[in-house]
Amino acid sequence: MKKIAIIQTRMGSTRLPGKVMKIIMGKPVIEHVVNRVKAAKEIDDIIIATTTKKEDDIIVEEAKKLNVKNFRGSEDDVLSRYYYAAKENNADIVIRITSDCPLVDPKIIDKIIKTFIEISKKEKIDYLSNTIERTYPRGLDVEVFTFETLEKAFKEADKPYQREHVTPYIYENPGMFKIKQFKNDVDYSNYRWTLDTVEDFEFIKIIYKNLYKEKELFYMEDILKFQEEHPEISKINEKVKQKELA
Repeated sequence: MKKIAIIQTRMGSTRLPGKVMKIIMGKPVIEHVVNRVKAAKEIDDIIIATTTKKEDDIIVEEAKKLNVKNFRGSEDDVLSRYYYAAKENNADIVIRITSDCPLVDPKIIDKIIKTFIEISKKEKIDYLSNTIERTYPRGLDVEVFTFETLEKAFKEADKPYQREHVTPYIYENPGMFKIKQFKNDVDYSNYRWTLDTVEDFEFIKIIYKNLYKEKELFYMEDILKFQEEHPEISKINEKVKQKELA
């Protein structure tokens, strides 16, 4: 059973262009994301899925430097990009990670994959995530689904936002797919740890400046402790509104 993490990324983000190549502690954001995903023990392979646009050549070069595979596909139809990347690499289980999550936690990735596999031994499951009924900080997003589920979505999703955001067709059709939620014991969904704006970037830089050490990861509990000790940093990006899907 081949478990592949696909990290979608491009230079042309609308609110903070080129954010994945912005530098934090001497490394581009995408390198931090990849290094954290590499630390997950349950993943067999990592693919950076970017677009065919010339401006994304830099991302392909970064993937090569980081010694991970890359795949190039449609800019707007990200669902097709995911599908062909997964198909080309013979994925059985797909783990969706986005490049705007430089604080993604490998321990949480592993927990969600393990839970998906354990459930699948007892009953049918198509999709598991911590993103629908949120209890984790935004920015620790992990979605796990079978290749068959991805293929069905690829063939049937017909709304632009369902193609752009990969998984809405799946979780909007609970009658068609067996969907489960992965929840934390404590609700931290009010925390914003994702990278979408200048304010988010300032917040994440502070986290890295205080917690990052070369070749030594920090985790959700470390960030929570730091943020609770320094509540003022929450104000940096607390007014940022998440973009709507459609």
